[in-house]
Amino acid sequence: MAGKKQFDVNVVLDAAMVQFWRAGYADTSLDDLSGATGLNRSSLYSSFGDKDALFLRCLDRYATRYGSRYEQALTCASEEPLRAVRAFFDVTLQRIADPDVPDGCLMAQTAMAAPALSPAVGARAAEALGLQRARLRTALNAGRLTEGEADDFAVHLAAVNQSLAVLSRTGAGQDQLRTVIGISMGALSHALQARSR
Repeated sequence: MAGKKQFDVNVVLDAAMVQFWRAGYADTSLDDLSGATGLNRSSLYSSFGDKDALFLRCLDRYATRYGSRYEQALTCASEEPLRAVRAFFDVTLQRIADPDVPDGCLMAQTAMAAPALSPAVGARAAEALGLQRARLRTALNAGRLTEGEADDFAVHLAAVNQSLAVLSRTGAGQDQLRTVIGISMGALSHALQARSR
């Protein structure tokens, strides 16, 4: 049928997302996106808009995919806050260990490049990272920390989570990443024990 798209939008978005994730926004050309997705420039433009619009769709896809996993991990926070935060970090470790996706984190990578990106792209990355902190804050507050403690730990744990992505890109192995997590988990455990006394 004339005019009907002959490709799976989800497959194309996944391919574009991986390309942006692997090379970064600035170093991904339209030719790279065309090669990764199998679509010519004209099809990319007519289906997804310009490079910024496609990148924003990829960021949203990434945030939805991993955000739902983080939310699921944190669901037991009110009963078992330590187990919930450990499960939160496990989402990141599983993503890092997944051979089908690049090392690191598309959001962290985008946030670091924000000064060179359009305001809309920078704002979307900041919004996604803020949502991660908010999820942690809500979970830790439900896990018996005061609002101030929950906020402080949310900032810290979100920063640790992003550092895992950066460390993985420099070749840090799972043992090293788990050591970093362990130090944060020890501090959180101490704070929770102090609250329960």
